[in-house]
Amino acid sequence: MASPSSKELFIQGVTLEGKTFRPSDWAERLAGVMSQFRPGGATPGSHLSYSPWCVPTSINGIKCVIIHSDLRDYEPMAWDFVLNFAKDNQLQVAEACLIPDAPAKG
Repeated sequence: MASPSSKELFIQGVTLEGKTFRPSDWAERLAGVMSQFRPGGATPGSHLSYSPWCVPTSINGIKCVIIHSDLRDYEPMAWDFVLNFAKDNQLQVAEACLIPDAPAKG
């Protein structure tokens, strides 16, 4: 599902049949479960923010979760959990990378 050279995967809230995945907060729930997996490990209060390796977002009005390959290196079972979530729910997964916004010109 993911090539070894890929740095990011996008799990999209659209099934392979093109239907919107429910519940509507699925991305936040999945990222919340993965919040403990982060650089330096879990710390007190880390459950209050998302891991930089598993971030919910919305792209073109579609809920997504961006998974960074560092999660695979840090905890392969967590990586497998996320990919199996996508597979079990027949969600579309794409290899991609985020392009940072252009710096503001002032």
